[in-house]
Amino acid sequence: MIQRIYIDTSVIGGCLDNEFEEWSNKLFEEFKAGRKIAVISDITLDELTEAPENVQKIITTIPEKYLEMITSSQESETLAELYIKEGAVTRKSYEDALHIAVATIDSISVLASWNFKHIVNLDRIRLYNAVNMKNGYSILEIRSPREILKSEDDE
Repeated sequence: MIQRIYIDTSVIGGCLDNEFEEWSNKLFEEFKAGRKIAVISDITLDELTEAPENVQKIITTIPEKYLEMITSSQESETLAELYIKEGAVTRKSYEDALHIAVATIDSISVLASWNFKHIVNLDRIRLYNAVNMKNGYSILEIRSPREILKSEDDE
């Protein structure tokens, strides 16, 4: 089964960022080749409207058959609120919590992000997953693109 990877806006923008371009672009090559499915949400698309045009165009490089779109719902909004209530993030990071919630509810294989402050952060990942387990959801793997690709290189 092909791995479905939810990507947030930081992974897309990372394709043009000196610090992250190597790993973001390698991940996009996996998507383009059909070895992985890129999953984005309406939240990602909304955030991309604020990005420069060259960043917005990056997502269009993935063939449609390897790109999946999911949408937020009342259920994901409720779960995001629970993350905030339980202290995983503050209200200021609601969109980050919503990315986690949407990916959790849609049973994504792994969420990829370069947001080390609010998403790819061990203490926060533990809190997100504690809320998930407490509310009957599965644990969500949350990693940077480098971690996702490095683990495959080791195999």
